[in-house]
Amino acid sequence: MRLRDGKIVRVFDPWKSPLCTCPPKYSLQPYTGCSHFCLYCYATAYIGRKPSTPKQRALERLKYDIEHIIDPNYHIDLSTSSDPYPPEEAELRLTRKILELLIAHGLKVLIVTKSSLVARDVDILSRGNAAVTITITTLDKSLAKLIEPGAPPPEERVKAIEKLVANNVPVGVRLDPILPYLNDDRESIRNVLEAIASAGARFVVTSTYKARPDNLRRLVSMFPELEEKYYRLYKVEGKWQYGYWYLRTDLRRKMLELVRQEASRLGLQFAVCREGFKDMLTAPSCDGSHLIARRMRPRKRGGLLSWLEKKK
Repeated sequence: MRLRDGKIVRVFDPWKSPLCTCPPKYSLQPYTGCSHFCLYCYATAYIGRKPSTPKQRALERLKYDIEHIIDPNYHIDLSTSSDPYPPEEAELRLTRKILELLIAHGLKVLIVTKSSLVARDVDILSRGNAAVTITITTLDKSLAKLIEPGAPPPEERVKAIEKLVANNVPVGVRLDPILPYLNDDRESIRNVLEAIASAGARFVVTSTYKARPDNLRRLVSMFPELEEKYYRLYKVEGKWQYGYWYLRTDLRRKMLELVRQEASRLGLQFAVCREGFKDMLTAPSCDGSHLIARRMRPRKRGGLLSWLEKKK
C-alpha cells in the first residue's frame, strides 16, 4: 500500500534530503506554531514564529484518516515540526484526545517533544503501541532558558523520562541540536547522557545545528559574542545544502563522535539525524521508532475489536 496524505495525517517529508535516514512514516501535528520558541528552531522558516494554535476540526479529520488513509504498518510521529505538548496542551488536551484515538485503534505512535507534560499521558501510552523521544539539549538550566524559553526546564524532562520508564513506556532522547560553543563540550554532553541513562532512556539521537537565515539571526542576537564565529563556521567554511548551512564535514564528525563515545560508554543505542554518516549508527532506526512497544494489533476498518480487547 502506497503511503498517502489524509486530512490531518501527512506522509513525512524530509524535503527530499538524501541525508535523511528516517524510515517511511506519517506525521501528525495537533498544533500549528510552537509556544516553546526555541532559538534554533528549523520549522519557523515555513510555519512562522507564533504561539501554538490547535488545528481546526483535528479530531474529526483524524477519524476520517483512521478509517480511510492510515496504513497501520507505518508509525505516526507526533510531531515533526510543531511540538505536540506546548503549554496550551495542559488545558486544551488536544494531543491527549488524539492519542486516545490512535491507541484505541492499535496504531503505532512515536511522540517527539521537549516537554515534560508528555508524562501526564502515561496511562494512555503505557497500554498502546507507543514510544517517546524527549529533546534535552543541555542540563544547564540558565542556558536552556535562553535557547528554549517556552519549554520546561531540563530537570523536569529527566523526571518525565523516569515516570514513563517506570510505567513501561520506552523512551529515547534527542540531544539535538549540538550548538558550537554552547553545548558541544564533552562535559555538557556527558552530563546529559548520564542523566538520561540513569533515568532509564535506551537510545539517543543527535545532530549538529544547521543554520537557516532566521534561526541564525535569533542565535547571534542572543549571543552576540558568537556572531563572527558562526559566520565563519557556517557561511565561510561551511556549505549550503538542502536548505541549510552545514558545518564542515570533519567538524561535524568530531562533535558527533563525542556523543557516540559517551553513548557507547553508557550502553545507549546511538544514531545521528540528517548528517549522512550511516557508519555512525548503532541503533535499528535513527528516529527511535524501533522503540515502539507492540502491545496491540491494529483494528481493522469497520470497527472490529483489537486483538488486545479480544483477549480480555
